[in-house]
Amino acid sequence: MENFRKVRTSEEESPLPFPDLPPDVVEMKVKEGSKIRNLMNFAMAQMELKGSRQIVFSGCGRAVTKTITCVEIMKRKLGGLHQVTKVRYKTLLEVWENQDPLPGGQAQNLTVHKNVPSICILLSRDPLDPNQTGYQPPEPQHGPGTQLGEAGEDASSSSTKGLKRPLPPPREELLTKKLQVQVPDGPRGSGTTDRRPDHHH
Repeated sequence: MENFRKVRTSEEESPLPFPDLPPDVVEMKVKEGSKIRNLMNFAMAQMELKGSRQIVFSGCGRAVTKTITCVEIMKRKLGGLHQVTKVRYKTLLEVWENQDPLPGGQAQNLTVHKNVPSICILLSRDPLDPNQTGYQPPEPQHGPGTQLGEAGEDASSSSTKGLKRPLPPPREELLTKKLQVQVPDGPRGSGTTDRRPDHHH
């Protein structure tokens, strides 16, 4: 396989696994290389400026953890969101091209079908059916806020302690350097004065 290079990856398009979604629902497709800040800016604009009631985050393979991170940030920022999580498998089609075809032979392409885990998470301002699998009710509002404040204070105090600690060693180093500079001067100075009387004799 070392002569093969991945040319493209395509995802099987599949309908979202949620019943009764509005046709214009925004689906945030999270990719492995997506920047969370960009995703969140867009998603927050949909929910706050455009007034969307529901939004779907989806990602597969290595993007699954990033998808979950986006959802957690969204829930913390907006609060009161109902959530339904669906996990399924998606088929990815990877096309690999032979970089080193046989002389006179044709360039061969390989198509690899990969099954990867995929996650779809629906967030909704409106109540959802609590009996469907994967449903999570909104988190209580006061909980996350207070924890964040405490964590923030701890982080700031520990970082200032951390800054104060490394300061003493450089001062000690400076003192020893000064001493080293003074020590060689001593014998050299006394040596020259001792030698002078010898010359006079």
